Amino acid sequence: QVQLVESGGGLVQVGGSLRLSCAASGRTFSSLRMGWFRQAPGKEREFVTTINRSGGSTYYVDSVKGRFTISRDNAKNTVYLQMNSLKPEDTAVYYCAAVGPDYSGSIYHPRGYDYWGQGTQVTVSS
Repeated sequence: QVQLVESGGGLVQVGGSLRLSCAASGRTFSSLRMGWFRQAPGKEREFVTTINRSGGSTYYVDSVKGRFTISRDNAKNTVYLQMNSLKPEDTAVYYCAAVGPDYSGSIYHPRGYDYWGQGTQVTVSS
């Protein structure tokens, strides 16, 4: 079992920055692929970004490319999401997700992940 705890959300103005953190416990962190998803009111949970176990490979949804950066520190069991140039459409609850090395689902879909954090609210005001 894996426990994920997000932090770092909040209220920020358009163009501002936030860094989200997700601390993992319960399993060797370096064995996990990590991802960030977000869910706005009335919308489905959507893929934002994912990073492989070593941190050497990342993928992003087109809408955040060039603005968001995912990274991980395997020594600290933590994955980060640096969000710059924030826009009102980035407003959502952001969720950290994890899946073990034997995953078979899509890394771009919520069903591809087995473990989830409780979410942290990000609100971008205009």
